[in-house]
Amino acid sequence: MPPRFPAVITPTNSTTQTNVNDGLSNPTKFVTFLGKGGSGKTFSAIFAAQHYAMAGLRTCLVIHSQDPTADYMLNCKIGTTPVICNDNLSAVRLETTKMILEPLGKLKLADARLNLTQGVLEGVVGEELGVLPGMDTIFSALELEKLIGFLRKKTQRNNPKYNFDIIVYDGLSTEETIRLIGATGKSRLYLKYMRLLSEKTDFGRLAGPSILRLADEALNSGTISSGYNGQLSGEIWDKLQHMLENGSSFITKPDLFGCYLVMNLNNPMSLNSALRYWGCAIQAGALVSGAFGISHSGFDQGRLETAKTTFLPLPFASFTPVQFGSPLNWGDMIHNGHFKDAQDLLNGSKSGSSEYMQSVTFDPVNKSVTLLMPGFDKAEIKLYQYRGGSELLIEAGDQRRVVSLPSQIQGKVGGAKFIDRKLIITMRS
Repeated sequence: MPPRFPAVITPTNSTTQTNVNDGLSNPTKFVTFLGKGGSGKTFSAIFAAQHYAMAGLRTCLVIHSQDPTADYMLNCKIGTTPVICNDNLSAVRLETTKMILEPLGKLKLADARLNLTQGVLEGVVGEELGVLPGMDTIFSALELEKLIGFLRKKTQRNNPKYNFDIIVYDGLSTEETIRLIGATGKSRLYLKYMRLLSEKTDFGRLAGPSILRLADEALNSGTISSGYNGQLSGEIWDKLQHMLENGSSFITKPDLFGCYLVMNLNNPMSLNSALRYWGCAIQAGALVSGAFGISHSGFDQGRLETAKTTFLPLPFASFTPVQFGSPLNWGDMIHNGHFKDAQDLLNGSKSGSSEYMQSVTFDPVNKSVTLLMPGFDKAEIKLYQYRGGSELLIEAGDQRRVVSLPSQIQGKVGGAKFIDRKLIITMRS
């Protein structure tokens, strides 16, 4: 039996794979990488997938791109359904044009039962619909929910084809991945105001129940598995809110979520981009697990030490890239010790200061809030107050983040200073 990973779940053999990952006992872990284009993000994702698979964990590499690099590096033709590349490793390519069809089909079935559109929805063929801006992230989130179940228990847990211990995701771009991992937190605010419209306006009271019922039917595909059926609108809103809360907490748990920065140590702009993405990921509400530095020929050792210092207190690992002139022998690469530091970081056995776990700290004695905001300078940060001083809104890096204050330090902002990548806000009564 392969060794157990400290930060992930115990691998199982093929004879028991349909009995694991059945909700709470062995949840699926989600791992992704953030970095500037050309920094080695795709290679890092493929390396991580091979590493986990060779440790005995059932792993699926999810690619959301038409770039064939992953096919070449895995020596495997990746399709739109999971294909087995080698022992314990599958891969799938997300194509938004095809992903549109399944939720549309569920809506059609729900509408056929409820007859809300009087057959209009049935007339939509589906195959003629193209992809609009923003759809890629939305539909990739729906597909990842099927594989991971970060909103509720996995619906596919009894299907070995969708039953994995680790999902490694290589998205369209780092910006889109950050949007994806912060989507549930942002959606909670939209849901809050949609509920107000539904309950407090004449139009909402008229249309809201029908729309909720259609969404309920589509989500459940005619079953009662979610427990929504037969409940009042208010109860359904509460269930939706609870689902989004599950998604928001998912990205803060290191045993369920791994987010790693990747940079080319030969390129100072790559390092600066990774630092910025660290701050953006924190703004999205995510926990960043560590950083990888890739060193190419002509590498200056001093740059490695600079990078390690720059990204403190994150755990850091470096490695040199491999040559792609011939098919890669991943077995030799994983087991020859060349990538030991990188593997230790993926295993969770490399650790930094516990401070990196906390992007927000409260000091009731001094009535202050400290926010970790790497990659930003003071001029880029805007601070607002809401709800009578019980909430702070921080805007930076094309992200807005709401911080709820403990009752002991609620009040008006008395002052703010930016020191050593941290915004320290002092409150007054």
